[in-house]
Amino acid sequence: MSQTVSYPRTIVAKQHRMTVRPLAAHDADDIVAFARSIPAHDLLFLLRDIRNPKVVAAWVEQVERGQMASLVAHDANGKVVGCTALVRDELSWSPHVAEIRIVVDPSLRGSGFGRAFTQECMAQALDLPVTKIVARLTPDQAGALKVFEDMGFVPEALLRDHVRDAEGETHDIAIMALNIDRQGGLKSAYGMG
Repeated sequence: MSQTVSYPRTIVAKQHRMTVRPLAAHDADDIVAFARSIPAHDLLFLLRDIRNPKVVAAWVEQVERGQMASLVAHDANGKVVGCTALVRDELSWSPHVAEIRIVVDPSLRGSGFGRAFTQECMAQALDLPVTKIVARLTPDQAGALKVFEDMGFVPEALLRDHVRDAEGETHDIAIMALNIDRQGGLKSAYGMG
C-alpha cells in the first residue's frame, strides 16, 4: 500500500466527483457488477475475467495478503466507476516489474477521470521496489494509449491475436512500458525524489 498517499481521496473530473480508496473485501460484489455493466471488449486486456466472482475473490485475497495493491473508485451515488491493480511477483525472474491494470466506466471517458485515476495508481507503483511498469491494452483504446504515452510509457510489443472473446474472435494486445530509472524526474514529479 502507498506510504506517500492517504486515502480516501477525491477526484473531480468535469462535473463528476469520485471517491478513491483501497479495494476491500466488501467491494467484491460491486466490482463484479461493475465489470458486467461494461462491454466485455473493455476487459480483454486483463489476464482474468473480473466478471467472474471467483476471480474477484482471488484478487481480493491477494490484496488482503499484501501481494497486490488495488484501488476502487465510487461515484457520488456509491456506484463503482473504476478499479486498479498493481501486480508484481516477488518470486519471479522479474521482481523489479509491476503490471498496472486499470478499468474505468466508459461513461467517464473524456472527463479526465481515467488520467487522474491512472496517476493515483502510478503513485502507488512508485512506492514499490520496481524499476519498470508495464501496461497491457487493446490497440483500439486510443484514450488509454494517450494517457500512458503522456506519462512516459513507450510501446514495447504487439501480441497479435493474443486474446479470444466470448464469440471466439481474436484480438491484439499492445504492451507499453515505463522504465522508471530511465524516466529521470518521474519520482520527483510525484514528490518522491
